[in-house]
Amino acid sequence: MEQTYKECHCKRKKVRSAEEARRLINRLSRIEGQIRGLRGLIEENAYCTEVLTQTAAASAALQSFSRELLSEHIRTCVSEDIRHGNDETVDELLDLLKKLMK
Repeated sequence: MEQTYKECHCKRKKVRSAEEARRLINRLSRIEGQIRGLRGLIEENAYCTEVLTQTAAASAALQSFSRELLSEHIRTCVSEDIRHGNDETVDELLDLLKKLMK
């Protein structure tokens, strides 16, 4: 089985497939575009409701990115660690979920 992360300078890393990396980068590129659009609205003195509507769209896009990344994390990193007896990953996941649910 391919290792999904490796130790490097005391920080874990995730080896992503080309497809997963492409999907995540594409989502981030769209979010970057939305943020640049928000800046443009402010620079153009757009009306508040228009800016807030676009802010909500950018926020939803970022949440969607987080959900996709979390799903992949659980399917790969967490499940692999549990199979290898690293139950600490469950505590790490629970701590992460607490941060995400604030």
